[in-house]
Amino acid sequence: MKFLILTALMGLLSVPSVAVSKLNLGLPTTTGLASWYGRREQGRRTASGSRFDRNAYTCASRTYPMGTYLTVFYPRTGVSVVVKVTDRGPWVKGRVLDLSERSARSLGLAPYGVATVVITPLRFKLKEITWHTNTQTSNTKTG
Repeated sequence: MKFLILTALMGLLSVPSVAVSKLNLGLPTTTGLASWYGRREQGRRTASGSRFDRNAYTCASRTYPMGTYLTVFYPRTGVSVVVKVTDRGPWVKGRVLDLSERSARSLGLAPYGVATVVITPLRFKLKEITWHTNTQTSNTKTG
């Protein structure tokens, strides 16, 4: 099976390597307000049943299906991250995403709390995602 590697640069913090296969979604790109959550929710169950990890690249969304991978772009810094929808929310009027703390810090929006982002659902079903720092080498192979 052929795999493509998608790499989204996230400053000097880390680089995600994502192995991608079949088409999954064809949803349009949207722009909206994103906020973030972290320490207070650490370890609590999410709507997907998994435990929330503030250091994972995840998010909460009311509109995207659970398990969907999204590219979140923050125009102010020019940085993008790939996050997985694992929870429902945000429950504040006018917001479209709640990002994990790690995602918000990687984008550079954590100090602001809330910021306008561009959200693009990946049009692929992700088979594997591994995270590594820029100082490590990736073991993800293509073939």
